[in-house]
Amino acid sequence: MTKIPVRSPDRLHPNVYYALIGLAALYVVSAWIGFAGSGYTDYLLMIMTGFIAVSVILPLSAWHTRHAYRQRTGQDKGRKVPRFKDWKSEEIGIDRGRMSGADATLEILLPIAAVAFGMLAFAILARLLG
Repeated sequence: MTKIPVRSPDRLHPNVYYALIGLAALYVVSAWIGFAGSGYTDYLLMIMTGFIAVSVILPLSAWHTRHAYRQRTGQDKGRKVPRFKDWKSEEIGIDRGRMSGADATLEILLPIAAVAFGMLAFAILARLLG
């Protein structure tokens, strides 16, 4: 009996990347709103903003390079981006095997979301108490 191969997407949905960029921006804006003011603090916030920008720009440039290569070689012909609702119910291939798209999205977004919303809470408290 032969097994029918299950389609396993090899990449994340673009909405996951957009959410990562949004959460990184929320983190940076929250830090600036909550803690900007003195010279040394602003200097450190600029360094932090640079680190976050680099951590967003490097994966984006890698994605752009891969996308351009796939278009140039014709690997993306006829390949449409599925709706997120459909993509999250599919299984995606990871190094340990397979995982549902919803679980992968949760595991990717949860750490940065915790940090971004935690910084937002600190910024609100710093403005209220300071």
